[in-house]
Amino acid sequence: MSVVADLHTHTTVSDGTFSLDALVETARAEGLDAVAVTDHDRYHPELSVPVERRDDMLVVRGIELRVETPAERVDLLGYGLEPTDALTAEVERLQQDRIDRGRRIVEHVEAELGVDLGIEPHEGLGRPHIARAVVESDADYDTVGAVFEDLIGDDGPCYVAREVPDFETGRELLEEACAFVGLAHPLRYDDPAAALELASDLDAVERYYPYDRPVSPDGEDALDLRPVEATIADHDLLATGGTDAHEGELAVDGLPQTAWERVRDRLPEPVETV
Repeated sequence: MSVVADLHTHTTVSDGTFSLDALVETARAEGLDAVAVTDHDRYHPELSVPVERRDDMLVVRGIELRVETPAERVDLLGYGLEPTDALTAEVERLQQDRIDRGRRIVEHVEAELGVDLGIEPHEGLGRPHIARAVVESDADYDTVGAVFEDLIGDDGPCYVAREVPDFETGRELLEEACAFVGLAHPLRYDDPAAALELASDLDAVERYYPYDRPVSPDGEDALDLRPVEATIADHDLLATGGTDAHEGELAVDGLPQTAWERVRDRLPEPVETV
């Protein structure tokens, strides 16, 4: 499958390593037509319009927002974002919560490992920042994944929960601000079926995603995409997707041409930038 649009990426505004310029240049080098910036609980301050055209590249302003449901926490993705006062207020609240939560996680990790991570809590601070600092410290960890597994994952001894909005509040905030709203990576959740049931109130579901297990109905540990595809068909939803880039790679997954054309039709017209 040829990927033409990567609609799930993170920059240094949240917990990614890309600057905005580096993200766009990498997308261009990968031959993409479009890239969406979907930082956690923030919209990128260097993007001033819902969709902008940078030479041959469309850059979509978006956001990834975590919300609470009766089953578990899930992530919503908003695209073609035009900030509202209500969303801006919630983003500001969430950033303060991230700062407070990040400080507590750092304190727990430093006490657990007996190291100084050298992290000052800041807006956009996420667990990947802390995991990278652990890997770079004197602690005996070589990978970010191992830090999550042992320390700061949802069941880890150093985990601290965030104060996030409920599903309906988050959906309404994004619906008022965005061209469309979708469910992120449905097969990553503990209960994918319950997550997919939320899609009837949304516009899209992330169909194209680089899951770390086989996406196939065969095999004991396999993931089966058929429920995702059935949900998209049953509710006439957009199929979105992307790399969920936090490091330096793009186009690991994303939209093929036909899926991108449907998404493009739902986005505002792009504004030319220099």
